Amino acid sequence: MRIQFPPAEPGLSGRRRVLIAAPLGLIAAIMAADLLTGPDIHLGPLLVAAPALTATFGSTRLTAFIGALAVGAQIALGFIFGRTTTADHQTQTAALFLAVCFIVAFRAVRRRHERALDRARWVANVAQRVLLKPLPSRLGPLELVSEYAAAEAEAQIGGDLYAAARARDATRVMIGDCRGKGLTAVGDAALLLGAFRAAAHRFPPLPRLVAHLHNTVYWDAEQPADELAVGESFVTAAVLEIPDDQPLVQVISCGHPPPLIVRDGEVVTLAVSEPNLPLGLGTPTTQDDYEAEVFAFREGDLLLLYTDGVIEARDPHGTFYPLAERLAAWNEREPRRLIQRIRQDLLTHAGGSLDDDVAMVAIRRSPA
Repeated sequence: MRIQFPPAEPGLSGRRRVLIAAPLGLIAAIMAADLLTGPDIHLGPLLVAAPALTATFGSTRLTAFIGALAVGAQIALGFIFGRTTTADHQTQTAALFLAVCFIVAFRAVRRRHERALDRARWVANVAQRVLLKPLPSRLGPLELVSEYAAAEAEAQIGGDLYAAARARDATRVMIGDCRGKGLTAVGDAALLLGAFRAAAHRFPPLPRLVAHLHNTVYWDAEQPADELAVGESFVTAAVLEIPDDQPLVQVISCGHPPPLIVRDGEVVTLAVSEPNLPLGLGTPTTQDDYEAEVFAFREGDLLLLYTDGVIEARDPHGTFYPLAERLAAWNEREPRRLIQRIRQDLLTHAGGSLDDDVAMVAIRRSPA
């Protein structure tokens, strides 16, 4: 597979073409002011502002071009006032030329850093798509919509995760939140997603599947690559099985916020009676250590899975996001519209930025 990185020097957008008029107008204004004030007042050194302004939005080549125009304007003013041979004018011209060279060099260095950052963002975006594949819009009788939003504006990858897999006449869904930090969280997410995708479609009993996931995280955390990460790697998760021909859902929760069902304007919390430890904590387990709890999931019901980044989002007054209240008030029946509505409302509640990553999966059981 051939990998193509972003272009090294993208063309100027329409907005940037308009911005070019600013340094050109600045050069013209300084020349006009210098001509009006007469030969005793020298405004030529102010021409350095034109290439400096260009460097904030233009390419290295454009910055050098505007800088050359500024130096040319300084020389032209010397000819007009007949002072090209004076030491004062020659010193000002040389100083302006050196300043332009410095600005152009700085812009070139900055552009290299921008290219490196663009490539890093591109690689992160590809890694996110590979790690956290978008869920199919339909699995059996289920309609699914997934959403991932990073807390950091520049981030594309994190520790929140979700996955779904078909297993005979049922669909298995997992949502989780890795508690490690940085690359540790990303590694744990990749490990858990790989274990789920490899095992879920084989249709082991749900408790056996969860025990397999727990032991995968546990044994990997026993010998972390970074000794400072000891004890930091664990995952809160909810693993569900939804049969095609039965109006129910089986849930095993491992320290994860309980799923919610929107049904006829009411919100039902699928709170298990005995939550298990997060995956990776404690000791190795077997299927005997887990028991799935069964809840009704009827035709037309809308099931919402989410990470704690949703319910722990605070407004400027410190109030947590009231997810269940919002769902009851909206009584939304379309998975995609529900996810979009939650995301917009969540950002409004949090003042436009999130303090934690957010992952959501909305599932509706449609007619067979």
